[in-house]
Amino acid sequence: RDKTFRGQASQFFVAGELCRRGLYAVVTLGNAANTDILCSNIEGTKFVHIQVKTYLPGKSSTCSVGKKAEKSYGENFFWVLGGIPSPTSDLPFEYFVIPAEIMAKNISGAHQRWLDTPGKDGKPHNDSSVRTVHIPPHSNQYSWDVSPYRNRWDLIEAKLLD
Repeated sequence: RDKTFRGQASQFFVAGELCRRGLYAVVTLGNAANTDILCSNIEGTKFVHIQVKTYLPGKSSTCSVGKKAEKSYGENFFWVLGGIPSPTSDLPFEYFVIPAEIMAKNISGAHQRWLDTPGKDGKPHNDSSVRTVHIPPHSNQYSWDVSPYRNRWDLIEAKLLD
């Protein structure tokens, strides 16, 4: 239950940040495929689609994104990984704004490295639909560095404000 509320809250926090930056942002409430937030410029002439995934900063070293993160939906699609602290935490909110094409390339490679590396007792890993992004400063031999995408709201702004 807490996870569901945090996930829903994350979408609204991301939309609020986009609005704070002078963009229109609408939370789709699950009514649009692959789009948690539809965001446009003031004129309504340019749009981006945003998929939001949530993790708990300070407690989670990873954020699960699922198999669909391996697909690049085009240059107007973004993933935002939202680190939403619990209400009793003093930790700040964290955001990683990642273009879908970057996510697709890197998450696919990381997952393939995981599959190709033997697990415990040399046994192969079993494939699943789970795809994992490691949140800085955490990493392992399969992960890719998402730290260059911390608070990169400018990537979305560039698509809508140029």
